[in-house]
Amino acid sequence: MEHRLSNRDLKSWRLLAVVVGALAAHSVLAQGVIKGDPSKAQQIVTQVCAACHAADGNSAIPVNPSLAGQHPEYTYKQLMNFKAQGGKPAERNNAIMAGMVANLSDDDMKNLATYFSSQKAKPGVARDAVLVKQGEAIYRGGVAAKGVPACASCHSPNGAGMPAQFPRLAGQHADYTSGQLKAFRVGQRANDAAQMMRGVAAKMSDQEIAAVSEYIAGLR
Repeated sequence: MEHRLSNRDLKSWRLLAVVVGALAAHSVLAQGVIKGDPSKAQQIVTQVCAACHAADGNSAIPVNPSLAGQHPEYTYKQLMNFKAQGGKPAERNNAIMAGMVANLSDDDMKNLATYFSSQKAKPGVARDAVLVKQGEAIYRGGVAAKGVPACASCHSPNGAGMPAQFPRLAGQHADYTSGQLKAFRVGQRANDAAQMMRGVAAKMSDQEIAAVSEYIAGLR
């Protein structure tokens, strides 16, 4: 059966495009460009980060994200979100990361974000051809019948993302991507702008999440 978008659906998708653009502009203005000193991050990387994310940010552990080549603004935001500040709980809950960032200063986090952004990301590998084919359709075209927009509209066709707002996804471990989408789906992770990722993930099945995660792993 062929699915056709109604006029109402078309208007919703156009509105989404406008909202995405507005959020991206707002984020750039709010965060500014992150400028740190990568040389000052080296000791922290060696002592704190390398065990889980590797010294060059190319994590070899599927459940831990690769950080190499990630936009510094995004990495900085995540580090900030893991940290409880001003008597308020952390925006992103993870016991391990909470301990890691507890003693990091704002400058430390900027230096780390800049360091990892300067590292060359190694290509990832997708292993399931069937899932890749399904995932490509979702990544590039979304799931119109369920109101799921194309991932490429925010994260770019090649997975490079959009600096300051949407992270680089290309080559990211499928296990990690899948875990984060499921966390967004149930509200366990809630540090997305305007609940965008929670809204998208809530409409995706386990099969769709697995497929798009596998496609992203091999994207370059």
